[in-house]
Amino acid sequence: MDPHIRVATTADAAAVRDIYAPFCSSSAVTFEETPPTADEMADRIESTLEQYPWLVAESEDGTVLGYAYAGPLRKRQAYQWVVELSVYVAADARQSGVGRTLYTSLLAVLEAQGFYEAYAVTTLPNPATVAFHESFGFERIVDFPAMGYTQDEWHDVCWWRYQLSAKETEPEPPTPFPEFRTTAGSPDEDANEVTGKKEDTEETVLESLLDSVVQEPSL
Repeated sequence: MDPHIRVATTADAAAVRDIYAPFCSSSAVTFEETPPTADEMADRIESTLEQYPWLVAESEDGTVLGYAYAGPLRKRQAYQWVVELSVYVAADARQSGVGRTLYTSLLAVLEAQGFYEAYAVTTLPNPATVAFHESFGFERIVDFPAMGYTQDEWHDVCWWRYQLSAKETEPEPPTPFPEFRTTAGSPDEDANEVTGKKEDTEETVLESLLDSVVQEPSL
């Protein structure tokens, strides 16, 4: 499966909600037990995109196959260089490479924005998710025993860490996602290094970055 990766819009809210809802009602993957409405999901997409990427994978006919996004790990200013990740794939698109392509795309965008580390929080037991994060090179940093009660039982929670880039002594704030997408001007040297192309806008840089991930043969 060769999905098209793009930035989510509020028009994707119903499709995203339909992918997410079964994880709430019949699994311990998320500790959210009541699925959000489509309107609530639209609000989440909109608020996330004020600072962070929210990506969707779609088929040739425009069907949303999965999504991935980043958000704040903590809200204090000192945490602004690190993010928490989430990825969800529709039942009929799992084990097809969609989740891997989404995660790879998300990590590439976050690095280009200037974030330094990405964290993932997963419920245990979940061998597939453990293998997924290990395959990316995430470091398993801590397991919390019996941390959450859902689906009529207690579940352990695992934290994972992925280093996007080396930390600077005096770091510049990460570029907010809207600015990363739309700031126009002369070609940006750092962005050109990411894509290998000279482009006139960050919008084109983003599209080139996502296209390069999808075309990577290892995916």
